[in-house]
Amino acid sequence: MARVALVTGGTRGIGAAIAKALKAEGYKVGANYGGNDEAANKFKAETGIPVFKWDVSSYDACAEGIKKFEAELGPVEVLVNNAGITRDAMLHRMKPEQWSEVINTNLGSLFNMCRPVIEGMRARKFGRIVNISSINGQKGQMGQTNYSAAKAGDIGFTKALAQESAKAGITVNAICPGYINTEMVQAVPKDVLEKNILPQIPIGRLGEPEEIARCVVFLAADASGLITGATITANGGQYFT
Repeated sequence: MARVALVTGGTRGIGAAIAKALKAEGYKVGANYGGNDEAANKFKAETGIPVFKWDVSSYDACAEGIKKFEAELGPVEVLVNNAGITRDAMLHRMKPEQWSEVINTNLGSLFNMCRPVIEGMRARKFGRIVNISSINGQKGQMGQTNYSAAKAGDIGFTKALAQESAKAGITVNAICPGYINTEMVQAVPKDVLEKNILPQIPIGRLGEPEEIARCVVFLAADASGLITGATITANGGQYFT
């Protein structure tokens, strides 16, 4: 029987590529999204993947959303925590809400999503949790103290939960993408991209969402049970760990 996979932020960008890649591998996939109904409905129409709307920064919303998801598709066996936002500003100009929104969405969501599914995974003695962190959680980034802190926290969360869950047959891993060819990066002015960003990437190009999706497919597989607490760095050689 096909494994059931839930991808947060799964209707656009990297998340959409992950959801489609998992479906192509035979998983029974559902995609969460936060607010863009038009994009979500278009994604559903194009892929046939069901979509579920809730705010991952809210524990109650996640608990209720997962309950509806599981009623329709079955117990979550593969969870991909991909949802994230940016609210960039230098710290001396950052507003409290810019800090809290990013921390709650990019880091708090890992607790909000994992807590409602972890007991079921433990009872079934199987689970795959993949957390999408970032290169900026590894090296930091000017103007992103909030984002860098949250993404670094994702890595710590991953390592701790991996230790807790290993004997229950649950793996927990992180992926740290570099600059990926998504709408967010495409919005960067072309001259900035060509002069300031691409020269930092040894392979000389942006990553593609499908390349991150292949990492997720690998970690989600039943055969990947040896790998847990790991961080896959996928940035074209821009930063080594």
